[in-house]
Amino acid sequence: MGKRLIQQARGKGSPRYRAPSFKYKGKISLVKETNKLLKGKVVDIIKCPGHTTPLAKVEYENNETVLMPAPEGIRVNEVVEAGPNAQIKVGNVLPLSQIPEGTLIYNIESNPGDGGKFCRASGTFARVLTKMKDKVLVQLPSKKEKLFRAECRACIGILAGSGRKEKPFVKAGNKHKAMKARNKLYPIVSGVSMNAVDHPFGSGRGSHKGKPTIARRFAPPGAKVGMLRPKRAGRKKR
Repeated sequence: MGKRLIQQARGKGSPRYRAPSFKYKGKISLVKETNKLLKGKVVDIIKCPGHTTPLAKVEYENNETVLMPAPEGIRVNEVVEAGPNAQIKVGNVLPLSQIPEGTLIYNIESNPGDGGKFCRASGTFARVLTKMKDKVLVQLPSKKEKLFRAECRACIGILAGSGRKEKPFVKAGNKHKAMKARNKLYPIVSGVSMNAVDHPFGSGRGSHKGKPTIARRFAPPGAKVGMLRPKRAGRKKR
């Protein structure tokens, strides 16, 4: 009968494939969008297992408390601002249309009001390249350039925790615990290296690297792994 594939076992919801979200401190977000200037105070900087960067707990004057990624240089009791008229200062939140070209930013919204989706890993930053009528061109940490709506907001600065990747894991146990804290499966083993009972690509007679990884046309869901099948194959008949 074999065993369930990893993609099948994930749907069961067992602890092996479930995120330990009860340890997470909260969800990253930005203060609700408003046309007026809001001032807030950084009351604490905390470490969350679900995020690679420290989180800054900010209380705004409208009695709203948010968790936002902490930039380099921010301190407890520091005053930050949010709004279209905020200063270009580390930790402040502004629409992309109000941020000068060349400014380093992070936690960029994909759609106005969603709280930030892009550039949130520790030590990363994006850069505002060009501003158009209703779009803003931003260079992401991958050096890819992406157009955002001018109303999308972003935070000013560089994310803290830039030296995270410099420390080696040394042994596999440390790597496993780090991956488990954020619900990342480790180690990753290729399908052709598995036994036949563990994966459709497994042979049981050594790993066959040259085995085609295209699922057959009418394969059931459990065997539909690998590359998508071509629409047709062979020479075209006249």
